[in-house]
Amino acid sequence: MVMPKKNADYVKAFRPEIPKELIPSSAKDLKLIEKKQKQIVAGASRLFFQKGFHGTSIREIAAESGMSMGQLYHYISSKDDILFLVYKHLQELWYEYLVEVGFEDTEDSLERLLRAVQSTIEFPAKNRKLFQFIFSESKYLDKEHLKVILEMDNRNVSGFFRKLLEEVSKEYPVECDLDLAARLTTFITVFIALRGWNLKKWPVEEVVDFMGIFILKGLGLPHQKGK
Repeated sequence: MVMPKKNADYVKAFRPEIPKELIPSSAKDLKLIEKKQKQIVAGASRLFFQKGFHGTSIREIAAESGMSMGQLYHYISSKDDILFLVYKHLQELWYEYLVEVGFEDTEDSLERLLRAVQSTIEFPAKNRKLFQFIFSESKYLDKEHLKVILEMDNRNVSGFFRKLLEEVSKEYPVECDLDLAARLTTFITVFIALRGWNLKKWPVEEVVDFMGIFILKGLGLPHQKGK
């Protein structure tokens, strides 16, 4: 795994966190809680992709996760909690992917932005089922959980691009609202995952490169091919 060379350490700064009171646990060991919740997410995701959120029972999730019902309820309080954790898991996977591709391994802010954009487009393309599931099933979350997810998205994803754009604009002035630009960039990066059926005539790599340059051009920024 390629570790970031920059002191900015974006991945650490935007690591997704969930208020602990939203998912109460009778367990006290925080590392164990995180480990078991990841185990639950892995088991539940396999079932959700096959049967959907409502078509999957909590008992099936416990069995697929290798737990009894009693054990399962040590780490979650409801099936809604699991859907919430799946979204957190998605963001964590994205951050890990950014570190792996080494998007920070450049001193140039513009190149770093392009790498981050293209890598973020690649990630949903490689995890279509997970993104399609999140977008189709998150509407079933209760208002409290949905509010936190939207806040996480704004802070961890749009916020990530806001920071990159702020750094780029110091050298290459961006003549637009950076917050709006960050939110629209976030939206565009999931296009392949949600509308990829309309792009089958082009190789994914070609689409990723084109979209990255397309975004930079739309922001009025210089661009270069590749990563």
